[in-house]
Amino acid sequence: MIGNSRTGRASAMVRGSVRERHMAAQKHDSGDWLGLGGRIAVVTGGASGIGRATAVSLARAGARVAVLDINQKGGADVAAEIGGGALALRCDTTSEASIAEAAAAVAGIGGADVLVNNAGILRPGGLDKLPLAHWNAIIAVTLTGYFLAARAFGAQMMGKRRGSIIHVASIAGQEPQPYSGAYSVTKAGVVMLSRQLAVEWGPAGVRSNVVSPGLIRTPLSESFYRQPGVTEKRSALVPRQRVGTGEDIANAVTFLASDKADYVNGAEILTDGGVGGMLMSMIPRPGFERPA
Repeated sequence: MIGNSRTGRASAMVRGSVRERHMAAQKHDSGDWLGLGGRIAVVTGGASGIGRATAVSLARAGARVAVLDINQKGGADVAAEIGGGALALRCDTTSEASIAEAAAAVAGIGGADVLVNNAGILRPGGLDKLPLAHWNAIIAVTLTGYFLAARAFGAQMMGKRRGSIIHVASIAGQEPQPYSGAYSVTKAGVVMLSRQLAVEWGPAGVRSNVVSPGLIRTPLSESFYRQPGVTEKRSALVPRQRVGTGEDIANAVTFLASDKADYVNGAEILTDGGVGGMLMSMIPRPGFERPA
């Protein structure tokens, strides 16, 4: 009897495993292999650049997207482009009241399953002469804004016992980017904020991860690439031999948003084409140069 009982349990486990594989195959065949069909995804700074590319990518994966941006027309254009019941919400992520208003609108369609913290600004200047207003502005958008959005939309996820928050940081969070004000400081803070959220909210079913872009051409950095020779010089620094695009970052974000990343929590994915590993190649080492 004991043997028969064990055999029965083993057979049931096999049948269950087969059913799970069959269901997974059906999901893959249906086009929803990422498990994002019907999920509600919020993208801050979604009107352009990485945010726009991410909103488009998540929508293609089956999510219903809420595009949040202080640029209401830009957000509306992106929402119209992707369709599928996408929302365009004007939101100033430095304002707790503005985020609360956006969160209420998203709650009205079912509540967030995914949050992409992406809104950002850049203010040049050395720390010796940087106006305090510029320092505070960058921190307000890129760090405090991420915290406020995570708290507002994370509450909706914890109510579902499921969710994914992805913070767009930068390789500047690991390597100082000179004369960029508080930019590198805030990006380093974003990485630690994400890890903190991963530890505190993981037991409630909410994952928190970071995507750190490298050299990416977006409207925020477009002025750099308009200068003669900049694109070529930057491309030469990247092992992939090209400057990245918003879509490159969106692909990594979409993976982290999906069920395929269910066991990824508190991680940082460097999406930089390998440029972060190029330090030693920039130091002269006679006899060790790349072959012509």
